[in-house]
Amino acid sequence: MRLYIIQPTHYRSPSDRSLHKTKKRSVVNLTLPYLAALVPSGWEITLIDEQLEDIDFNAPMDIAAITTWTMNSIRAYEIADRFRRRGVPVLMGGPHLSFHTDEAAAHCDALCVGEGDNLWPGMLEDAAAGRLRKIYRSGELCDLRRLRMPRYDLMDLKPYGLFKTFSVQTSRGCPFRCEFCSERLYLGESYRYRPAGDVVEEIRHIGARNILFADSNFAGDVPHTMELMEALIPLRIRWSALWSAHLCKNDALMDLAKRSGLLHLNIGMESIDAATLFSMNKKANKAGEYRQILEGLRRRGISYSLNFIFGWDTEKEGVFAATLQFLKKHKVPAAYFNILTPDKGTPLYDRMLEEDRITNVEDLGRWPGDRCYIKPRNYSAEALEKNVRSLHNSFYGYRSMLARLPLPFTMSNIASWVINFSQHDVMRKDSKENFDSY
Repeated sequence: MRLYIIQPTHYRSPSDRSLHKTKKRSVVNLTLPYLAALVPSGWEITLIDEQLEDIDFNAPMDIAAITTWTMNSIRAYEIADRFRRRGVPVLMGGPHLSFHTDEAAAHCDALCVGEGDNLWPGMLEDAAAGRLRKIYRSGELCDLRRLRMPRYDLMDLKPYGLFKTFSVQTSRGCPFRCEFCSERLYLGESYRYRPAGDVVEEIRHIGARNILFADSNFAGDVPHTMELMEALIPLRIRWSALWSAHLCKNDALMDLAKRSGLLHLNIGMESIDAATLFSMNKKANKAGEYRQILEGLRRRGISYSLNFIFGWDTEKEGVFAATLQFLKKHKVPAAYFNILTPDKGTPLYDRMLEEDRITNVEDLGRWPGDRCYIKPRNYSAEALEKNVRSLHNSFYGYRSMLARLPLPFTMSNIASWVINFSQHDVMRKDSKENFDSY
């Protein structure tokens, strides 16, 4: 049986229906090689990352499988429809299907809702035997012990450069209940983690020195994370991760992270406004503690980036200038500025839908860029988009970069400069296109 596993790309904008394509990626794809590792023996597997390579729609195959996020769902449906017109059965999975099950069902022969680890092999066996069911639902959470090793041997790794960064997942879920987050709704309510020894074994299997821990909340269980970081020290790797701001107050945790090879932290700060943090149920974040947190990161020489979300009912328009002032005052090396988007399935979505404050339900999350699909309380949607773009452009201007960033004499400082040049390039491209899709 010949199996194609495809990760679609996405379209650039509603008005520019060209596909987003690149010649290289900065982080090696984990989804495709991990799905390949779960395939039963006897299958001939081809992995396609459409961002890097084109799909041969005439290639001989028996089954096409497509992993789907909301961002690439429009393209995923088009790919599925083309294969089905050829008579090729199509299987679909991914987070998008947990919240758009009926929509996706119209474009495939079978779909997986929830975690696919335990369902995916059975779906393939049913496909081979000609007994596919329309919907496969995950009944129980996957045991994260002894996960299969990703099949990187099936990938062309040249587009990822000489110093490759590989993704490794150490946990699933999140211990928090933020109103805007949908992950716990498709990965389960509990926070689960892999044994430290299993993670170390996978890193040794990959043979890489640069690792991105692809968890939505690395260090969700502090004692386990400290055990894992102790086990990382002999590997002499450089690693990056996303974790919560309040963890940066734990001196023992931060010192161990540094010794274990921490290169960069991406931190969900979300807002500098205490009332906004309270409204989004971000109880672990305390605006009054941000200065202490950032000083600790700077003292240890740790590169970091902060995530912000704008558009909350508690915000006034002055929050944008105040955020920029905060970032420059503390010489924050990198930050990402996002517009509040109520993902389907979340309490935020249900609340805003009931209040008739979602302006375009169908387009939510399907297009790249900072787009506003809600009716903000204290300013217009257009003002929100304009302010977020202006904040991004001011923060990543050359003058701001030179004032904020330390000289690139260490790996951490180099990482900060790389992020800034990347975001400056985003700013330049957006300015050139003039956001003509709005």
